[in-house]
Amino acid sequence: MIEILDLIKKKLSSNKDSEGITYSKITDYDCLEIPKEKLITAAKMLKSEIGFDQLIDIVGVDRFTKKNRFEVVYNLWSNSHSARLFLRTKLDSKKPEVDSLCNRWPSANWLEREAYDMFGIVFLNHPDLRRIYMMDEFQYYPLRKDYPLMGIPGAVELPKK
Repeated sequence: MIEILDLIKKKLSSNKDSEGITYSKITDYDCLEIPKEKLITAAKMLKSEIGFDQLIDIVGVDRFTKKNRFEVVYNLWSNSHSARLFLRTKLDSKKPEVDSLCNRWPSANWLEREAYDMFGIVFLNHPDLRRIYMMDEFQYYPLRKDYPLMGIPGAVELPKK
């Protein structure tokens, strides 16, 4: 039986799209670190040619570094291979944006909105990118590492007792 990572490497090398992609492990699961420019192409190949038919989760990460501060981690599952795969893409700290995967996996809709609401990561071409937890007027992103632990005084008007 062919390993899923070997199959992915073979497909990517045949398409000449493997430049800039690195392979690693996250807690014993295969992981691809993909440049954001190649994310759509890789997602299309992973879904249609390899069989990763489910997007389980999308996680935003704030590394709090000057370069590539933000990261988006996609958790994929293949029913045909019974395999999990993580995709990681790093984003610029000044303009954290990446293409939306809603066209590939409809479950990305809410997951991308959550990453946008909590981290300020913009998903380009998202069909309905708006906040789901915080009110629309709220200008901050609560899961960023530079967000004050006690909140921002006066940012949200609290109800009176």
